[in-house]
Amino acid sequence: MSATQSSASSGLQTTSSASPMPLPSLAMSQEGFMQASRQRVNARLWAAIANEDGSAKLQDAMIHACADGGKRIRPLLAYASALAVGGTVEKADAAATAVELIHCYSLVHDDLPAMDDDDLRRGKPTVHKAFDEATAILVGDALQALAFELLCASNGVGSEQRLEMITCLATAAGARGMVGGQALDFEAVGEAQTLEQLEKMHSLKTGALIRAAVRLGGLSHEQCSAEALASLDEYAAKLGLAFQVRDDILDEISDTATLGKPQGSDSEANKPTYLSLLGLDAARAKAEDLAREATEALENFDEKAEPLRRLADYIVERLN
Repeated sequence: MSATQSSASSGLQTTSSASPMPLPSLAMSQEGFMQASRQRVNARLWAAIANEDGSAKLQDAMIHACADGGKRIRPLLAYASALAVGGTVEKADAAATAVELIHCYSLVHDDLPAMDDDDLRRGKPTVHKAFDEATAILVGDALQALAFELLCASNGVGSEQRLEMITCLATAAGARGMVGGQALDFEAVGEAQTLEQLEKMHSLKTGALIRAAVRLGGLSHEQCSAEALASLDEYAAKLGLAFQVRDDILDEISDTATLGKPQGSDSEANKPTYLSLLGLDAARAKAEDLAREATEALENFDEKAEPLRRLADYIVERLN
């Protein structure tokens, strides 16, 4: 199947001139903002991947890795953060697309037999099942490189900002961020964990990329102040933990069809979770407290930060 054929069902379709893509805006409802943001980043992902030369199989596998659903939480946060500081969606496009490429690459590698050994992702076969293990490894490598290529070419963003954005994403994705958290996650399998240890691991594994998404959105606007960035960082740190607590809850109470991935995979792998340490009711209360603390970090922002506030509620109420 060619890349053109696979795009028809990929969720990465381009938009025709007859039906222009809506621009995410503050005037939209929460659902409207989320839908418009997802459509926009899907189009950006497709344009970036379809522009790749070389192996058609690799291109198809890259599309498979990025397509068909996904909540696109990180691009949503990047767009909402840009608007919160007075920036524009257009200048945040590269940041939103790049952070989602890093997220998709991480999922491809996480699913590999040597890692979590999962067969299902977003309701379809994982990349190594749909293609093969070697291709899955190369897909992750290619998506990661493409993310930084896009940041380097950010339209309308100054060179100093671009350098800071590249540094932000590289740090969040590496040993001091997502990869470091993944290493701690593997080391914790079968081991007793304190709540403090669990939070440290998840603040890196999941939280680092969420914090990067929010910070990248702010950095896409030249006039974003250091004070605004500090508040956004506090918001994102609380939100990243809230996201993971909710993930742990859903892993236990939801089902495979709804989640789009195997239900109960963490408990089966003997991984420590917020549920195993706190229980269901306390975990729910913690997620709600963290979301509230996240929105409180935005108290000095005006109505332009409303999409960020609503996203905090969405994250602790989502069903998948």
